[in-house]
Amino acid sequence: MSTSVDRVCSRTRHWVREAVSIIEADANRSADTHLLRYPLPLDWGIDLYLKDESTHPTGSLKHRLARSLFLYAICNGWITGGTPVIEASSGSTAVSEAYFARLLGLPFIAVMPRSTSAEKVVLIERQGGRCHFVDEPSAIYDESRRLASELGGHFMDQFTHAERATDWRGNNNIAESIFEQMRLEPSPEPDWIVVGAGTGGTSATIGRYIHYQKLNTRLAVVDPEFSVFFDAWRDGQPELVGTRGSRIEGIGRPRVEPSFISQVIDRMIKVPDVGSVATARYVEDLLGRRVGGSTGTNLWGAFQIVAEMRQSRTRGSVVTLLCDGGERYANTYYDDSWVSAQDMDLDPCLERLNNFHRTGNW
Repeated sequence: MSTSVDRVCSRTRHWVREAVSIIEADANRSADTHLLRYPLPLDWGIDLYLKDESTHPTGSLKHRLARSLFLYAICNGWITGGTPVIEASSGSTAVSEAYFARLLGLPFIAVMPRSTSAEKVVLIERQGGRCHFVDEPSAIYDESRRLASELGGHFMDQFTHAERATDWRGNNNIAESIFEQMRLEPSPEPDWIVVGAGTGGTSATIGRYIHYQKLNTRLAVVDPEFSVFFDAWRDGQPELVGTRGSRIEGIGRPRVEPSFISQVIDRMIKVPDVGSVATARYVEDLLGRRVGGSTGTNLWGAFQIVAEMRQSRTRGSVVTLLCDGGERYANTYYDDSWVSAQDMDLDPCLERLNNFHRTGNW
């Protein structure tokens, strides 16, 4: 005879099957993101590509992460029907997680600093999420745990689970997608892949995949100026803590997050914030569209690597990521008054970028 516990377990199993099917169907409706060729002179013998993650339904690279985090939490039994989902995020991760929560009929709360821009709040709320504000930015983790406990919910904790939620061996992860799309290019095995670190999940996935597939590609991680990832990696100090947050949204952290796997990284490049902003603005005419600040960080590092390849007469290819579109940053990176308030003088960086595109020198 079936017990009430058996019936509860049966209903839970049914919800899990339905939830996984809903997420898989959503992924099936979404085509793979494009791999764009960046316009460099042909006689350089170096091809630069941008993996355009802005074409996901929620407009950023974080769509992949959110999908993986939900599947991971559901299959672990942490999320079931009606479970409130809480995340410590004021940016693109919260937007993407709100999307998947709504898809599954789950309440979603993003815990964020009170200083978060109104534009980001609107994006999260548009996906059906609710924003919960804290006065002290460093309190978002403890407040997320408190809310999850109080509401009987699940704290998604992207910074801990990002590196383990994605199947790094394949299963259409971003690394497998890049190498499959590169298959017919002149230099199908890139010399370098350049990415930023926010949670550390993307660099962990790509670095592990490179090793697993026995590839010669090297992984470079770019880090904005107020983030501690570069210094912790260089000095072997994973406990390092910074004094302020990053101005480049989506990447850079004041602490080394658990998902940051330093051992899979071949090189790190420190990028000044003024360089990130200048690059995002500079490439608008070349790409015919605006990109976010983290894409500017990626390209600043990629340009440096391309210049070094030119200097050593190395022919080949470099791949980096277009993380999201610039329309989310009209009031920051593309606003002259915001740039001025940050004491950024873009002109020297713009001249450096001009010189690189003319000569190939960095």
